[in-house]
Amino acid sequence: MKNNIIRRFKEIGIIPVIALEHKEDASLLADALCKGGLPAAEITFRTREAAACIKEMRASHPDMLVGAGTILSTAQVDEAISAGAQFIVSPGFDEEVVKYCIQKDIPVVPGTATATDVQAAYKLGLSFVKVFPAEILGGIKMIKAIAAPYNMMTFMPSGGVSEKNMDAYLKEDIILCVGGSWMVKKDLIDNKEFDTIEALSREARSRFEKIRG
Repeated sequence: MKNNIIRRFKEIGIIPVIALEHKEDASLLADALCKGGLPAAEITFRTREAAACIKEMRASHPDMLVGAGTILSTAQVDEAISAGAQFIVSPGFDEEVVKYCIQKDIPVVPGTATATDVQAAYKLGLSFVKVFPAEILGGIKMIKAIAAPYNMMTFMPSGGVSEKNMDAYLKEDIILCVGGSWMVKKDLIDNKEFDTIEALSREARSRFEKIRG
């Protein structure tokens, strides 16, 4: 993966994972996240408007780190990149998707759940992967156990990560960043509570800075 993308993941620390239903919310949401100190978004391809939302965010906030999540096929990779996505995230380890991204020099963060997945990513030259669903799999204890033989790898736990347990992850050097949705819950977006999203983002950023310095 490109070093500048890795660096931005590390600097931002908490990557909001978002399912956006309406592209008209994209710019306002991006503004709230940036003002709150989390200038990043993983827009999941779980909605029809995902690509349009990525395009809108990239246009309105060009300095923001915006990528596509829940990518299940190479066709979705093409759609996301055409919309302006700067990175690709998949829920599981799909070798076809990963190799396609590598061949096209597209930053990709595949999902992993086992040592076998991590080994497969390592063999393809990756040094940064997602762990999903992190909490159900065993949380930071599980990640530390899997990571032990792979001291060159760093991880982005996602799935069950919240304001209640983020500290346990971020205290560990093997965790490059975490993915979470607690500051961008569906009801907050649907009700246009962007001030609340900004406040939750600012609180998360403050806690991250206290942990990482």
